[in-house]
Amino acid sequence: MNKYIPSLRLRTLPLSMSGIILGSGLAYPLCAESTTQRWGIIILALLTTVCLQILSNLSNELGDALKGTDSEQQGRAAYGMQAGLITADEMKQMIVLFIGLSVAFGLQLVWNAFGTFWCMQSVVFLLLGALAIVGAMTYTLGKHNYGYKGLGDLGVFLFFGLLSTMGSFYLLAHFLTMEAVLAAVAIAMPNVGVLNLNNVRDMDNDIAHGKRTLASRLGKTGGKIYHTLLLAVCMGLFVAIGKYWTLCALPVLIWHVWYIFRHDGHDLDIQMPVLMFTTLAIAVLAIL
Repeated sequence: MNKYIPSLRLRTLPLSMSGIILGSGLAYPLCAESTTQRWGIIILALLTTVCLQILSNLSNELGDALKGTDSEQQGRAAYGMQAGLITADEMKQMIVLFIGLSVAFGLQLVWNAFGTFWCMQSVVFLLLGALAIVGAMTYTLGKHNYGYKGLGDLGVFLFFGLLSTMGSFYLLAHFLTMEAVLAAVAIAMPNVGVLNLNNVRDMDNDIAHGKRTLASRLGKTGGKIYHTLLLAVCMGLFVAIGKYWTLCALPVLIWHVWYIFRHDGHDLDIQMPVLMFTTLAIAVLAIL
């Protein structure tokens, strides 16, 4: 089992939970369900999004490995397939496992939230869940992957920003507020920023293998400016809706931006967990 751990990319999991924590925290006092029911929905939402994140990580690794994109990657420690520890068939088995877990947790989540699969809300969430699974798998995997076409940022914005936050809010409250929508857009920004930082780090290798991410289209300086704007929009939106505690994260973000403008390549890798955990902290600060 140890050989699979690098491929799970456990350090990405706090990031994937940020939208669920934010949406659930904002909706919690508005929820009419019992405390036990509320926490059941929250825990299932967290389990579902974690499985989707791992599914995305595994599919991303398989897709890049089959295309040869990871064969000479220098910016980080090698994952299982790159290190020769995991075969393509073993990776496919892990992908099937996490598809199953995502479906199981997702179905139970919808049932706990609405008590049936046969109402309009349930059908919509089941369709969104199916779309999230497809989105998680097709970032780099398959002929119609969107990561190689520069659409990865949009995918993260939609699935790990809007759907994660607004979806968890609606599952608890059964309605949406403008505050929840703006908060979802705000937390989506640093989520996209993590992908962008990853793509700026790997830019030279990606271009060499035909992976035309948005960062590679913008260039290194353009990618860093774009990164800065994402974080500025995040903080601006949270302040605009009165979430002033999030300003506690501002010094870390300023240092983070200063660092990435002064470094390139593998030196950027140490900033990945910084931004991931800062995003999680922002989500927590926003519900205080």
